[in-house]
Amino acid sequence: MAPGQEGNSSPPAQYSQWFILVTAIFITCLITANITAVKLVSVFGLIVPAAIIIFPISYISGDVLTEVYGYCRARRVIWLGFLCNLVAVGAIWIGQVMPAASFWDGQNAYERILGYTPRLLTASFLAYLVGEFANSFVLAKMKVATHGRWLWTRTIGSTLVGQGLDSLVFITLAFAGTITLTALASAIVTQWLMKSAYEAVATPLTYAVVNFLKRREGLDVYDHHTRFNPLRFTV
Repeated sequence: MAPGQEGNSSPPAQYSQWFILVTAIFITCLITANITAVKLVSVFGLIVPAAIIIFPISYISGDVLTEVYGYCRARRVIWLGFLCNLVAVGAIWIGQVMPAASFWDGQNAYERILGYTPRLLTASFLAYLVGEFANSFVLAKMKVATHGRWLWTRTIGSTLVGQGLDSLVFITLAFAGTITLTALASAIVTQWLMKSAYEAVATPLTYAVVNFLKRREGLDVYDHHTRFNPLRFTV
């Protein structure tokens, strides 16, 4: 499909295998990131959560969903990801409070690695919703404004907004009052820049996946008349 050429104006009636695959990758990356985020790693001298490896892929998947299938479909996947993450957290918490076998000595390790405080959970869930919806909204609006041209501008632009809000909300809610304002600001900016740089580097991959899906699906949704209320589940 030529740049700027508008294809189908609405998503297909059925969910294709490709849509399901991208959705599965999105949710897997989200849940994996929440589990691995407990470990701090050093990347080029910067201290960041180990989730930095996998979490940006959820944003790339979100970009693909919005670009190919439209905001309405992406909105459903964002809420599905939220629900799946909630189920995972609930299962982990139930496993934590269940009585351990008398011979099992890993309770402390389980609680340290998989345990979540209410504050961190609240910060994580709110940051996810704010960041993902902002990312999808900006990309959909930019696609209409640019008539489908310059994909890189909207994938990177939407990520700058989405990842920026995600980092701002999570770091602020999770750590405000426990670290200095300087350290708080440094953590927000560091995560934001690293995640955004990840997206920029992955731009060729995003192009390849988007072009492949548009050809295979015969689809290129433009959100001209979409209602962007994140609480709606219809166009």
